[in-house]
Amino acid sequence: MGKRAGLPESLHELVEYFKKFPGVGQKTAQRLAFFILKSPLEYTKGLAAALVKVKEVIRFCVTCNNLSDGQVCDICGDDERDKSLICVVEEPNDIIAVERTGKFNGVYHVLLGALSPLDGIGPEELKIKELVARVREKKPKEVIVATNPDTEGETTALYLNKVLKPFGVKVTRIGYGMPVGAEIEYADQATLLKAMDSRRELA
Repeated sequence: MGKRAGLPESLHELVEYFKKFPGVGQKTAQRLAFFILKSPLEYTKGLAAALVKVKEVIRFCVTCNNLSDGQVCDICGDDERDKSLICVVEEPNDIIAVERTGKFNGVYHVLLGALSPLDGIGPEELKIKELVARVREKKPKEVIVATNPDTEGETTALYLNKVLKPFGVKVTRIGYGMPVGAEIEYADQATLLKAMDSRRELA
């Protein structure tokens, strides 16, 4: 009984679900649960339906691995985007960060992770062969490697440079502006814009 802190069982159960969210502790989970409790029933039904819909409908874009409601994401399906410029990122969240700069008008390729031999994550566990096939077929003028500037991201960037260079494509790396150890997803707009502008070609 003490573990529930006086909460009815159903409310306690909701709190426990919220606690599984990243960065959500007991107090925040309780605030969210009480917010739901005080909200109109129609709002709660809409929220529940949206949660189920996300799980049922969202998939990975067949071209770039971004999250999408359909086979192809909005970015890959946009004829006004420059398909000759591919920005490689680790996760779909990184696309949102780059898009906030308003500077990049190319397309993306999401690796769904980064190389980490110690964790057993090699090239086969990432969407690298799909990127290679895409470069071989589409022959883009430039591939921008925007993996995180940490050990795994740098290792991944070097590996991508090695496997893509034989195709004669220009491979660049986002430049200064992103501090070492930082993650793309949490970069502010000005920092990421600077990093995109100062990208360098990988040797």
